[in-house]
Amino acid sequence: MSFLDHIRHANNWNRGDFRAFAVAGHLVGHIRLDRIERLRAFPDTFIIGPDHIALAPGLEDFASRSAAMEEVLEVLRGEGEFPGWRGEYYPIMPEWGDAPLMQVERATCPWLGVRSWGVHINGFVRRGDGLHMWIARRARDKPSYPGMLDNMVAGGQPIGLGLMENIVKECAEEADIPADIAANARAVGSISYCHQFEDGVKPDQQFCYDLELPADFTPRNTDGEVESFELWPIERVTETVRETFEFKFNCNLVIIDFLIRHALIDADGEPDYMALSLGLRRGP
Repeated sequence: MSFLDHIRHANNWNRGDFRAFAVAGHLVGHIRLDRIERLRAFPDTFIIGPDHIALAPGLEDFASRSAAMEEVLEVLRGEGEFPGWRGEYYPIMPEWGDAPLMQVERATCPWLGVRSWGVHINGFVRRGDGLHMWIARRARDKPSYPGMLDNMVAGGQPIGLGLMENIVKECAEEADIPADIAANARAVGSISYCHQFEDGVKPDQQFCYDLELPADFTPRNTDGEVESFELWPIERVTETVRETFEFKFNCNLVIIDFLIRHALIDADGEPDYMALSLGLRRGP
């Protein structure tokens, strides 16, 4: 296999399996075709058209839209949908920086095919023998991607929290990184993808950060979401990404982006360099 296989896997969605979902005239999601009939049971909330689904016109502001969606999604939850419900809410907006049109529970985002945002932090150490990266293994009881390899710290971006606030929070919860160290995380760009899976589709965008850690610091999980941390030579990280699917799917893209930025993947040595560079930033 190759690095490019991860780009393909992360962008495997088939638009024909979905119908567009609009809020206040803005395209915000894509709902799987086999779920549309279920939404007809909520005519006060959804207008089902031939080419798209929309919220009812009477839902004209953030509060009314959010309340109507909460009511519907709670009914579906009672029927067995959204087993990973956490009581954490994500903003629904056409683009990052727009005013949120409404909010929904994070576990419902793939079902609705709405974009969510998150932060991924590459924790690394410089040693005499080269660059090393801290790798997390997800807890075996996590509802999503249990036991898979992950970036040192990563988390979704909830509504009402700034990016750096979220980084400090996630660093403390997932890796016991003090706030003064976490605040040194350096914004280095973003990745995007549109990934179809059993729950629906994730047309997501992730903010990437690099955090160089002291050589004597060891991450320690405090919220139960990480089973263990290991410090790997960057060569092992590179080989694992290139040759396996052991990392959670979007973490591969974050690491590929890191490897390109640190000249560990370059245009002379990697025939897919241009395809990788362009493929890290896709969307529906």
